[in-house]
Amino acid sequence: QVQLQESGPGLVAPSQTLSVTCTVSGASITTGGYGWNWARQPPGKGLEWIRHITATGITYYSPSLKSRTSISRDLSKNQFILHVSSVTPEDTAVYYCFSTGADSNWGVGTQVTVSS
Repeated sequence: QVQLQESGPGLVAPSQTLSVTCTVSGASITTGGYGWNWARQPPGKGLEWIRHITATGITYYSPSLKSRTSISRDLSKNQFILHVSSVTPEDTAVYYCFSTGADSNWGVGTQVTVSS
């Protein structure tokens, strides 16, 4: 079974870049049929999808976050990483990674707080 585990900085200062990493086990992130996603849930708000990357590296994005987000991969570690630039306190959230396609599984989330 595919398992996903998020890791992040915990606390980020405003205007900096936030990077959260998803480590995948049970399947390679380059395996056909899988898609890999990031979403977040700010305190008191609903879940917001952010970015998707396919097994071949094609990326999709939420239009509202396109300009400040990107997604990359570390194939040697079977990880995909979300980057959010120019963060503000509104980027404070629990960040989740999850798989779609052949199997749907979620990580437990990692809390990231933007504060000086």
